[in-house]
Amino acid sequence: MTEPSPSPTDALQVALAAEHAAVFVYGALGAQTSQSGQPTLYETLTRAYALHRDRRDHLSGVIAATGGEPVAAEPGYALPADLGSVRVVRARALAIEEAATSTYAYLVANTTGPDRAWAVQALLDAAVRGLGFGGRPERLPGL
Repeated sequence: MTEPSPSPTDALQVALAAEHAAVFVYGALGAQTSQSGQPTLYETLTRAYALHRDRRDHLSGVIAATGGEPVAAEPGYALPADLGSVRVVRARALAIEEAATSTYAYLVANTTGPDRAWAVQALLDAAVRGLGFGGRPERLPGL
């Protein structure tokens, strides 16, 4: 027996919840990185934070425009115990982008029209951004 497909609004809510988490964790990662000591990493994290924040805000707006109530952020999200090394910060940032590709693949599969086109772009961006954190190219990112 097959599971019923989620509604497009439900899929948007899943993506919004993932973006809430990404914004929280990127904020913590940026706080563990020195702008003077690791300027490239710091700038990459700052750009990723801003992008995920913009995606979060976009998704909230789309859900609200359809009459839905955007899912709220959790009070906190799990962080690795030791964020004191560049290696751990990069690994956690890569994990965020890999999760984003899966989330946006899910959104692509459960939306149509402009929402799907937006999700495709978000998926591609997350896949490319993950390469900057040490990810490996995949034929079908997120799947």
